[in-house]
Amino acid sequence: MAIFFMCVRRKLRMKCVRILIPLVPALVLLVLAFPHALAPVIRSDLQDLQAPDSQEADPHVTLLLVWWSPFGNTHPLPDCATSYGVPGCALTIDRSEYAHADAVILHHRELVTKEDALPPSTRPEGQKWIWMNFESPSHSPWLDSLNGVFNLTMSYRLGSDIFLPYGYLRRHHHGNGDVNHFPKKLQGRRHGNNNDQRDNNDTRALVAWVISNWSEEQERVQFYMKLRRYLHVDVYGRRALRLVNDSVLQTISGYKFYLAFENSLHTDYITEKLWRNALQAGAVPVVLGPPRENYERFLPPDAFIHVHDFKSPRALASYLNYLDHHPAQYRRYMAWRRDYSVHVASFWAEHYCTACQAVQASRNQRKTIKNLDFWFQN
Repeated sequence: MAIFFMCVRRKLRMKCVRILIPLVPALVLLVLAFPHALAPVIRSDLQDLQAPDSQEADPHVTLLLVWWSPFGNTHPLPDCATSYGVPGCALTIDRSEYAHADAVILHHRELVTKEDALPPSTRPEGQKWIWMNFESPSHSPWLDSLNGVFNLTMSYRLGSDIFLPYGYLRRHHHGNGDVNHFPKKLQGRRHGNNNDQRDNNDTRALVAWVISNWSEEQERVQFYMKLRRYLHVDVYGRRALRLVNDSVLQTISGYKFYLAFENSLHTDYITEKLWRNALQAGAVPVVLGPPRENYERFLPPDAFIHVHDFKSPRALASYLNYLDHHPAQYRRYMAWRRDYSVHVASFWAEHYCTACQAVQASRNQRKTIKNLDFWFQN
């Protein structure tokens, strides 16, 4: 019986061999034709295993070179990770690092007032030049000479590559801190500088205005000259009253309303006159600037009073006097503070770190701003 089974198995083996022999050449050719078919999978697994160690050993640090300190600012450069939660950034004013810089940031005022204001014409491959400007088009000359020079724009304009307004609101999530920002484009960013919410009381004076650059040609001055016929305004500045302890915030906190009048009227040009002088000081801003719809990109509609909502300065004066004598109606302009707090941008530390973060995010992006003048002036 054992001999019988041995014979059967031998016959099966011989039969299998006869079947497989013709297939051997095909199998050999298949292996030779695809010698690396399995190799990428193996290498990918190895890379996945090695990635954490290699990244920790050699992280990429983005180097941002500040070519000109804006307006001669002498404050030390910030630690972006500690101050603004932006890791992997190194800031320098050392121009000898030009060849190694990932980006160079240039402030517009110095570009038009300094000789040889631009870096060397030979730009390292992949290096980005950032045009930074927080003045209005009315105070930004010679923009056309900068067409085709820069790779990124940074300003208060919503259409900027690096958008940072003078201020913005952050929504409260009670018990969880401030996790939502206003406007929507700023959601997800978190910075310090919470302002104190101030109680409103009926003992405060009515209207204040701080102005240092007085010109009869400015629309804000012309409007004030008409408004003062019907309403008393305490004016502070070089040619008027002195600030309390030389502090704008301390001075304005004693008033119900503040004239947040811009020196020129342009899209999105809403400056510290609103964010710091009025809102952070606890006063209701009376604004003269871009249209109301523009302000409502940044503020709830009942957080400010727009001069164009009234047919005349006299009508505005009557309304402010009405609110002064009707506290419940006045408090409606403070209701938004239950849900939001004010953040005022910190010049220039926050700007540098925001720019560095944008360079990190756009590392593989290549573009040139060909019509800087047309974009910014329109």
